[in-house]
Amino acid sequence: MNERRYLSSLLGGDDPVLGARASTTAPAIVEVYGAIGLDFVWVDLEHTGSSPYDSRALDELNRAADAAGIDLLVRLPSGDPHVVRKVLDTGIKSILIPRVDSAAEIRGAVEASRFVYEGRPGNYGAGAGRDSGWGNVSSLNVADHDEAVSVGCMIESRTAVENLDEILRVPELGFAFVGPADLSISMGHPFEKDHPDVRDAIEAVREACLDADVPVGWVTNDTDDAADAIERGYRLLRLGDEIASARSVLGSRLENLR
Repeated sequence: MNERRYLSSLLGGDDPVLGARASTTAPAIVEVYGAIGLDFVWVDLEHTGSSPYDSRALDELNRAADAAGIDLLVRLPSGDPHVVRKVLDTGIKSILIPRVDSAAEIRGAVEASRFVYEGRPGNYGAGAGRDSGWGNVSSLNVADHDEAVSVGCMIESRTAVENLDEILRVPELGFAFVGPADLSISMGHPFEKDHPDVRDAIEAVREACLDADVPVGWVTNDTDDAADAIERGYRLLRLGDEIASARSVLGSRLENLR
């Protein structure tokens, strides 16, 4: 069994951090992804998956991740502090906040994830879940927790791009992901990811993240595009999901046989 390494540790290295979405949010898929050598599993609680308040479902995903030596990157429905704390209480350490438009929004989420923030008490607390050894708070190392936690944000609106410099200056921001689909909608070109205005905005996000030394992530289903993204400085890559893979691989086999 491989030791589970969190994004906070992986992003401290030089290699790209590679993962895939578990569209079915099934523990078995988490184990499969770990077995093939991926670094993280993208669990989407914004659009699909279980409720972020369903601790039992998250506990099962955590057990699968521990067994497979793979991290869980959980996209929350929002950055509300009580949602952040609830999910972290299950032992998850890597979370992604969608639709961040301002520095204040992501700062509140980051502060809610930590016992200590900027040299003063943070907004995280002692729970009775998996993170604290089921209430054994004496076993919880405050410094280890804060070091392991990584809170990222989605940049997926015109407003976010306008406020990007302030967002990227938020202390302890772990990473940022470009959201090209929602960004294209926000800019008045729904799903036209190759529209010049959208491409310019995406490039502005990439350059700003590199300048601010904030790891930046990209979503792609294409190997060549992923390789190009790595060359361009993207550090986190989401490389598809099990449903799209089944459609592509099994659909191709079926077409060939028929």
